[in-house]
Amino acid sequence: MKALKASFCIAVTALALSLSSGASSRAAEDEAGTLTQQMKELYRAGKYTEALPLAQKALALREKEFGPDDANVAMSLNDLGTIHYNLGQYAVAELLYKRSLAIREKTLGPDHAEVATLLNNLGDLYRAEERYAEAEPILKRSIAIREKTLGPEDPSIVMAMSNLAATYSNQRRYIEAEPLFRRGLAILEKAHGPDDPEATVLMSNLADAYIHLHRYADAERLLKRSIVVTEKAFGPDHPDVAQAMNNLGALYARQGRNAEAEKLFKQSVATFEKTLGPNHPDLADVLENLAAFYKDRGRNTDAEQFFKRSIAIRKAASRPI
Repeated sequence: MKALKASFCIAVTALALSLSSGASSRAAEDEAGTLTQQMKELYRAGKYTEALPLAQKALALREKEFGPDDANVAMSLNDLGTIHYNLGQYAVAELLYKRSLAIREKTLGPDHAEVATLLNNLGDLYRAEERYAEAEPILKRSIAIREKTLGPEDPSIVMAMSNLAATYSNQRRYIEAEPLFRRGLAILEKAHGPDDPEATVLMSNLADAYIHLHRYADAERLLKRSIVVTEKAFGPDHPDVAQAMNNLGALYARQGRNAEAEKLFKQSVATFEKTLGPNHPDLADVLENLAAFYKDRGRNTDAEQFFKRSIAIRKAASRPI
């Protein structure tokens, strides 16, 4: 049977969690801080469309209060960029990340932990756009800053470590990706316990590496665990649940467990559509897998339908916004 493409889980970049202290207009900053807190809660639940206008308003308030190049504004730029990233609006996200990074480097210096956060987010954006030659050095720089300032076992290092591993996986460099995913997962489990919802992205990504290394039992265990942990934390409609279902479906398809695979692919499509909408770039991978699944079984009409839809989504995502 033709091997299916096992899609990679997009490693979700972290929002800036610290609220700015405020300056002259305390009321304006209190409002921005409240909006930011509400936005973070929506973001964590995968409700990116609902989070977007809150992040936009918080940024506008901070720009009015502090000016366009103030350090307080950089956090809101990063938050807004991260939401656009998760909505598949990569061109907008890149501009916001670069502006935030420039402010952070100017006000905090090139080796500050918050600079590392921006480098991670920008590097993962380049990974998502398949700009791997740009992504790799940026992510390595982010890791190096974290190791220097916080130590090699600090949980904050895991995001860039996972994204660098995902960059390797996207290039089929699974031997290099696997130990990075394992190290990141071990750090999070040590820091937060075995049921940390932040670790589910690594579970899915490590499972994907295991699939390509033909360690199917290890992959299945991780994907099932990822689904359980994410559903417990965020409910069944979170994008990470959809991604883990897609990857588990790809695994079952490789193993000839066809009924289970088809069911999971369909559940993944339905969850992505419900949460992110019908035209999100993450959905294209699942549609492509479902199309390949149908093609392998001679269901050419069904396959063509999903291939065409996947191609249309990818073309739309590549256009400047």
